[in-house]
Parts: sequence; structure tokens; C-alpha cells
Amino acid sequence: MTETPISLSDDRTPSATHVEVHSLTRRFDDLAVLDQLDLELSAGEFVVMLGASGCGKSTLLRILAGLDREFEGSVAVPERRAVAFQAPRLMPWKRVWRNVVLGLPGRPDRQLAESYLEEVGLTRHAEAWPRTLSGGEAQRVSLARALVREPQLLLLDEPFGALDALTRAKAQRLVAQLWQKHGCTVLLVTHDVEEALLLADRVVVMRDGVISREVRVDLSRPRDMTDPEFVELRSQLLTWLGALDSQGTSG
Repeated sequence: MTETPISLSDDRTPSATHVEVHSLTRRFDDLAVLDQLDLELSAGEFVVMLGASGCGKSTLLRILAGLDREFEGSVAVPERRAVAFQAPRLMPWKRVWRNVVLGLPGRPDRQLAESYLEEVGLTRHAEAWPRTLSGGEAQRVSLARALVREPQLLLLDEPFGALDALTRAKAQRLVAQLWQKHGCTVLLVTHDVEEALLLADRVVVMRDGVISREVRVDLSRPRDMTDPEFVELRSQLLTWLGALDSQGTSG
């Protein structure tokens, strides 16, 4: 398969639609992991993507991040993008602050790194080695490294998947605060339905390589998981994902 170019929008030009994906197909040998997929994200929107393992969620994120260009169809994204994965992927031989500005042009700017470490509550860890960090701390460094690039599109591929429940809840609140502060468009991939409803403006469900369902989450923030509307949306999503039958009984 030949490489397909990704259209990059001029970040200085405001647009109601920040990401446009049309007829996106990605094949691995004879298997179409993405099959004529269409998706649009509005500027500043927080979208969460759910779906079973192998449905193409991470493949889509890699394409939007520019890490995979062997696809068919059209993809238009902002030029300034950043991605954070489930594994923080920190360089163990570089101090935390140097990991934050890794890859930026020019000389490493410690002051810039520390300003973003402050946003994620890790200023005092600037000189630390990655091996001394907890899982939650390492993931916050990964977020700081993404945000220091001032992305207009932030892509998050299950960034909380390896965290314990308490650390995960704290990380979710942090991401919500950072999104509201920076105003970037966010696409988060997760398997956690409650996480999706706590964070999203819109939840999309992938199945067989396409967007099969979507729902807007018009609940006030911060969100309460005991709110009847939250509970109803949770049941709806679990039913779509096949975790509940139409009577709300787990299978």
C-alpha cells in the first residue's frame, strides 16, 4: 500500500471542524482494520472512543498522529498534534525535565519544562530520573511532554489503563482540568465506560472498523456517577458494547 498524505490545517485559521476523516481504510494484509470510516471532531471538543480490543481504535489514533500513513481515504488534522500512550515512554537516561522538552527544536529549556511540570503537579521532580517515579507520576510527565508542544489536537491512547483505581481517578480529573485550561481538541481511547462519561462531550463507539454509534454527553461538570442520566447513559453504552442485553442484564 502506498503512503497517503495527511492534510494539515493552518493553526492560525479558526475552524468549526478540527479533524475530518472520510472513507478511511487501513488494511493489514487482507484484513481491513478500518473500513471506510468517517469521523469529524469540532475545535475544542473532548471526544472519547470506546470499542472492543482489535476494533481499530489505536490504529485510528496512530493515523491521526501521523505515525501511520499507509491508508486509503482522506485525513485532515491540525499541524500541532501530540499523543500520549498507555506506556509513558520516558527516556530512562534523561532527567524528568529533559524528557518533557525532548524533541523540541533548539536547546533544552528547563524553565519551559518546569512550567508544564507545575501544571501536572511535578515541579519538585524536575531533576528526578524516570525510574524513581510511580506509574501515575510517569504518566503525568507524559502529559506534560504532550502539552509543552501546545497541541491543538491531543491524542490519548488509554493513558490511564495501567494505573490503580485511585491514581486513575486523579489522572482523569487532571486531564479534565488541563483540557479546560488549554482548550485543545481531545480524542481519548479507552475501554472504561465510566471514564468516557466522566470526561467526554461526545462518546463514539467503534465496531468492525467503523463508527457504529455515538452519543452526546450533555451533563454538567464535574459529573456524578450516581446521577440518573449518567446511569442511563452508562447502561446505553454497555448495551451497545454488548456487555448488557436489552433488559440491562449483564451477559
